[in-house]
Amino acid sequence: IEQFTPIINPPETTILGICATTTNIREVHGQIVSYPAMGLSLTHDHRAYDGAPAARFLRDLVYALENFTLFLAGEKQF
Repeated sequence: IEQFTPIINPPETTILGICATTTNIREVHGQIVSYPAMGLSLTHDHRAYDGAPAARFLRDLVYALENFTLFLAGEKQF
């Protein structure tokens, strides 16, 4: 599954959908390069809390996944 939106089931307030890893391409300095990409979908109930904490969580998760080797080496902490 490359993309989907998870559905909240009460009493859940938030659910994270993790999609399959795919290979995409992009141009970098005039060269076509491939890179792994993974979709993330975060669904949350706005009645439970504001969307700002959910957005920060997703931002931090993306950073951690993109810089995974830094976390293994202990160079970056949240």
